[in-house]
Amino acid sequence: MKSFIPREVETLWTLFTAPTVWALHFLVCYVVMAIYCAKPGFLGLGFNDYRWILGAFTLASLAFIVFAGYLAWRQWGFGSGDPPHDEPTEHDRRLFQGFATLLLCGLSFVAVFYTSIPLIFLAECQA
Repeated sequence: MKSFIPREVETLWTLFTAPTVWALHFLVCYVVMAIYCAKPGFLGLGFNDYRWILGAFTLASLAFIVFAGYLAWRQWGFGSGDPPHDEPTEHDRRLFQGFATLLLCGLSFVAVFYTSIPLIFLAECQA
């Protein structure tokens, strides 16, 4: 079966994809809410509007991390090889990179989830 995503996507840059998405999500969530708390009614939107927008941004971030995790799982060979991949060969390097990327995707998924918890529990900005 032919894949729609070419193998050339699997480079060293894929290792940094999920942590970058988490950092961007963290930055956007906290900057947007800091601006709202400093200037309520900014852009004519209320607290719940920002909460829904950031909730949608959170879901998009999680979906992107899951997609990056799928690419990492594919690069790892769908779990066909057991770690450690420590031989000095191109094949083991690719398997190690895929496994490390998959672990970073899992960590980033949890980090994005935990970053979004205040959106659920906080009612308004506290003075």
